[in-house]
Amino acid sequence: MKRPVANEPHPSSTLFLEIAPVLTLSLVTILALAVLLGGGVWIAFALLGTGWIALSTFTSFEPGPILASDFWGASYGWELTALPMFVWMGEVLFRSGLADNMFRALSPWLNRLPGRLLHSNIIGSGLFAAVCGSSAATCATVGKMTLPELERRGYDTNLAIGTLASASTLGLLIPPSIMMIVYGVVTEQSISRLFIAGIGPGLLLLGLFMTYLIGWSLLVGERQGRAGKREPSTTLREKLAGSIQLIPLLILIGGILGSIYGGFASPTEAASAGVVLSMLIARANGHFNKAIFLDSLFAALRTSCMIAFIIAGASFLSSAMGFTQLPMQLANAIAGMGLSPTALLVILTLFLLVLGCFLDGISLILLVTSIIMPLIETGGFDLIWFGIYLVIVVEMSQITPPVGFNLFVIQGMTGKDIVTITRATVPFFLLMLLAIALMRLFPEIALYLPQAMN
Repeated sequence: MKRPVANEPHPSSTLFLEIAPVLTLSLVTILALAVLLGGGVWIAFALLGTGWIALSTFTSFEPGPILASDFWGASYGWELTALPMFVWMGEVLFRSGLADNMFRALSPWLNRLPGRLLHSNIIGSGLFAAVCGSSAATCATVGKMTLPELERRGYDTNLAIGTLASASTLGLLIPPSIMMIVYGVVTEQSISRLFIAGIGPGLLLLGLFMTYLIGWSLLVGERQGRAGKREPSTTLREKLAGSIQLIPLLILIGGILGSIYGGFASPTEAASAGVVLSMLIARANGHFNKAIFLDSLFAALRTSCMIAFIIAGASFLSSAMGFTQLPMQLANAIAGMGLSPTALLVILTLFLLVLGCFLDGISLILLVTSIIMPLIETGGFDLIWFGIYLVIVVEMSQITPPVGFNLFVIQGMTGKDIVTITRATVPFFLLMLLAIALMRLFPEIALYLPQAMN
């Protein structure tokens, strides 16, 4: 048996000496970002400031030229053009009266299903998500129609709020998705493949949400009289006649997704066509004029500029992290721990959920891709699969305080406090965790359709 040499350092001491610089740089970076965000600095400026501090403190490089180069590089790109187009389309549809038509068309079909009209929040959010790409717009558009109606008809208010807040996050997952466009641009992954990869997990979440609703209705809601009153029965002819109101929405969904997956148009071209189609739908519904056109245009412009500025700031932070060697050192340090891919995923999920309490979805995606992508590549994860996983985690951050955008949207519509709204979303938050576990066990949920495209 080999005896330890007297002057030989202990292995734990050696490991600490190796990771000490990484810990120092990580703590300074996290502290700088936390101070800037906590001080009310705009997210884009907070990302810029963190990158500047990291470069000026831990490297000999001049931050100015790097900043100028990254801002220029992040300011153009044909793929990125799809983002403002989808945002504009969502703003037009938000004002088009489409949610009213959708609710009237779905109600007769849901009358005999346990949970009845509560499912309108889930199905309606799924349909609107397929043409919007924005979680907040989906939540506001569907909620303005469904919440007053559900309350008037005697449904459980907390469950109505929980289903709306959670199902509207599918606007980030079901294609087209703004988050997927951002992820695809910064990681150089195919946006079309990301779009089609989101279909399986999106349907999985819809199924989990609806299954929970059915179980709750059978076990609790019907017994306590909180599942609403059964609506008058309608004939099949009346149901089909009402469903005609869904045709414009289905045409829009089919036109966008069919043109992308059929190879007839790129996501940017399909988004541009979607804007025109959404205006035609709004015009047909009698909800489109000069004022609505200008309101939707300027709202889309404000949102798109904010996103573009955040992307530029994250690009600079990503470059700064590259120059400091933090991502590679962090990847090496974690790789040295010998974690299995599953253990790595668990740690990353916990880490991202904490970050999601303080950052909006786009900032979270950009911050993650600028820091931990070497870890993902080291762990052997498929980048398309990881993109879908990351979007689901971002969905979860939309319903976690203090920066859960969907919580704020619902608070503005209902006047209820954040604690009550958050408590209503807890079961659906857990169902999202279950979806991640199922995706880990069965990666084909996300990868089957993209692989079938090859």
